[in-house]
Amino acid sequence: MLTNAAVKAAAPRSRAYKMADERGLHLFVTPGGRKSWRMKCRVDRREQTLTFGRYPEMSLAEARARCDQVREQLRRGADPRGTAAPAEQLDTLEQIAREWHASRLERWSAEHAGDVIESLENHVFPSIGAKRPDDIDEAQILELLGKVEARGHIETARRIRQRLEAVFRYARRRRRATIDPTDVVDELAVRPPARPMPALTTAAECRALLEAIAATTAAPRIRCAAQFLALTAVRIGSLRAMRWRELEDLDGDAPVWRIPAAHLKLIKTKKAETRFDLVVPLVPPAVQLLRAAAAENGYDTRSAPADALVFPIGEAAIGDLIARAGFKGRHVPHGWRASFSTILNEMMPEERDAIDAALGHRPKRADIDTKVEAAYNRSLQLSRRRAVFEAWAGVLAPPAA
Repeated sequence: MLTNAAVKAAAPRSRAYKMADERGLHLFVTPGGRKSWRMKCRVDRREQTLTFGRYPEMSLAEARARCDQVREQLRRGADPRGTAAPAEQLDTLEQIAREWHASRLERWSAEHAGDVIESLENHVFPSIGAKRPDDIDEAQILELLGKVEARGHIETARRIRQRLEAVFRYARRRRRATIDPTDVVDELAVRPPARPMPALTTAAECRALLEAIAATTAAPRIRCAAQFLALTAVRIGSLRAMRWRELEDLDGDAPVWRIPAAHLKLIKTKKAETRFDLVVPLVPPAVQLLRAAAAENGYDTRSAPADALVFPIGEAAIGDLIARAGFKGRHVPHGWRASFSTILNEMMPEERDAIDAALGHRPKRADIDTKVEAAYNRSLQLSRRRAVFEAWAGVLAPPAA
């Protein structure tokens, strides 16, 4: 049986999980930290999961009251999902989307599955989830996506459109929809001109951003992840997929993060080969952040579960934090890679190759074949790349005079 303290303290894990209360009620916690009240029950001899609302908007007491209300409806033979007939209820966009999501779970990682359902719960279900697919038109889709874009989440809007397209395709194949309003969204939407991602290009600006991030009231795990991203200049996808097993020698003299090729921006044939893994040297401030991340989850770096995510955060968490820190439109998470390259190439132009290798960039020489390319990062001394990251750490937090 849950308590208010236990609900408040429930922390995200590498996979979504449930905390049982009683009478079928449970708290559902996503890898991104979202908490919602759900209840399992049987309607027309079929098991259903009802979602009541999110915590803390809905308290434990309110969720229990709603659970009791549902049980009373079931006792009377009423459908707790609403007044519509069961067959009609199954045809709402939310129900179909959840079915589609469940059908894909075996093909997706836990992190991706959590991202997908979280994006639908946050941006789609509140406005059009209760509608039948054929009652949704292009204008409603555009309005929904426009609200996401207006908050600066262009990439999130693009992914939501793709996910809605897949949901409508799923519904049409099962004859539960006859139209797909996402078909014309690309034609109707005005695409902004392509432009480089914003990035800070001076040491002073980078330090100012990190100071502003540290001063926010964001969750510690998000602040920690944002600072670690700045120090390592990796792609956001690699950071969000990082597990404790990828970290080596954290208590030694040469700690590294070995990013699996599967988590890098490579062609599919290279993603399956360990020789394309990227080894990122970790400077002392980065190791300190990892220790803080472990402590946040109740363990240390030695006892951390190998398969657990180091930074269980949502896909937009760091971008939102940068915006809250006052740098919206001036810098994005991916921008740290441009900052790293621009500033260090000006500081140490003789280390251009080491800087490129530190970012996982391929050598820019036409005469290098695949096998040589795979060995390129290994042959470029790790000590040179470590020196590059040490110089970068000095840029972000220079030693006190």
